Amino acid sequence: MTINAESVKELLSSEDLGDRLRAVNQIRQLEPGIGFELLQSALGDRNARVRYSAVSQMDTLGGQNLDLSLNILRSLLNDPEPDVQAAAADSLGALKLHAAFEDLQNLYHHSNEWIVKFSIIATLGALGDPRAFELLKYALSSENELVQTAAISSLGELGNIEAVPLLAPYTTNPDWQIRYRLVQSLNVLGGADAKSILETLANDQVEAVATEAKRALSNF
Repeated sequence: MTINAESVKELLSSEDLGDRLRAVNQIRQLEPGIGFELLQSALGDRNARVRYSAVSQMDTLGGQNLDLSLNILRSLLNDPEPDVQAAAADSLGALKLHAAFEDLQNLYHHSNEWIVKFSIIATLGALGDPRAFELLKYALSSENELVQTAAISSLGELGNIEAVPLLAPYTTNPDWQIRYRLVQSLNVLGGADAKSILETLANDQVEAVATEAKRALSNF
């Protein structure tokens, strides 16, 4: 069966959940402009799985109309389904929609869902907005280690060297994956203090951490 705008539109209007999910997947095969138009219908679907599948494509199709995408994704930050909220946050960062920073910040402080908090902190690195520094600093104290790890990574992506002393205590964190992510961030941040921490991590008891630290030091 040939996949085209009409066939996808027909599936999107089906009462069958499987049809609608298949339609969202088929949007990937259409010309981006057409795909973006059809995606908007799926983003308002009554089923959370359809909405999630649709918003997960916004990072690639949203560039067709950034102003409209901003409005759509802002509204999806209020979706009743946490997974949809998290995917909307991901797309806002991928599309570099800086105007949504305050929306993301407010949602972080008001959400009780770890997946939403994690996605917001992870996407702030991709967003690259300097205003995110204080929120990322705050997220370092999260009780959720995945959120902590995301904050370490995003502080590296943000590139503010003031993050180095904030990250230094994680040199002795018992979770080697956090130490590994720390090495990657310090490599991006650079500077004498980062180099000193990396020299310590080059002797880490976990080979993967030590190897990554030595590789990072070769860039200094």
